Amino acid sequence: MSVLEIDALSIHFGGIKAMQHVSLRAGEWEIVGIIGPNGAGKTTLFNCITGFYHPTHGQVRYRGQNISQMPVHARTALGIGRTFQNVGLVKGATVLENLMTAQHLHVEYDPWLGIGGSPGSFAEETRVRERGDLILGLLDLEDVARERVADLPYGVLKRVEIATVLATDPDLLLLDEPGSGMGPEEAHALGDTLLGLRKEFGLTIVMIDHHVPLVTRISDYVYCLNFGEVLAEGPPDVVRRHPEVVRAYMGEDAAPPAPKHAAPVAEDDVSPVETTAQIPEVV
Repeated sequence: MSVLEIDALSIHFGGIKAMQHVSLRAGEWEIVGIIGPNGAGKTTLFNCITGFYHPTHGQVRYRGQNISQMPVHARTALGIGRTFQNVGLVKGATVLENLMTAQHLHVEYDPWLGIGGSPGSFAEETRVRERGDLILGLLDLEDVARERVADLPYGVLKRVEIATVLATDPDLLLLDEPGSGMGPEEAHALGDTLLGLRKEFGLTIVMIDHHVPLVTRISDYVYCLNFGEVLAEGPPDVVRRHPEVVRAYMGEDAAPPAPKHAAPVAEDDVSPVETTAQIPEVV
């Protein structure tokens, strides 16, 4: 059974067809990459998976359960965690306080006991704080644990946001442009971190990013979206060299793709001539 299944998903905003017949699978412990030019529908897809949008047609299934109409908080409770393009943190709080707040679903004491300061609530707060420190250590963020989020540079904030989502104890992690604002070396280090987190936490990861080398290096399978449709899917290096994907990124063909349903691309389906072109190293 797949952890995440998207079947023929479409969403319309009035007369605008933002996504059309998008299907996607993410298996247990897989890292699935999603690439595509700006406006391709990538974040819209994440909004449908996490419940901020409800699809017009199609289904979102998590471990076989149809969650298409389920509210955001209920999906989080199931084990779906997400980061955002614009960092979603409490900027006036410290890094550790953000991680402690993120664990509120797993706190095992009544709110009134917490207000009254019962011994049990103090013990639980200690447990939550220690777990936050542990997660920060895994992402090399111990030095900023007591720093205010508002005082941190953007690259550090992206890692803090990943740490905060991990504090919710997800088993499906959705990352929206985690490599945004990073140089090649930072993005490479982030890739190593994500591979380590998959192993440490047993995660399935679905990642949107414009940093194509990052996506192709760590992903098991890649989808490319364009004009709200799946343009290509398959092994990372094959999708990166696919002529329609190159055309979408380089702007050689601004017309929407003709096929409504893109078939997976196999290694043997790409001719020697087609493989001479590929997406630039950083887009």
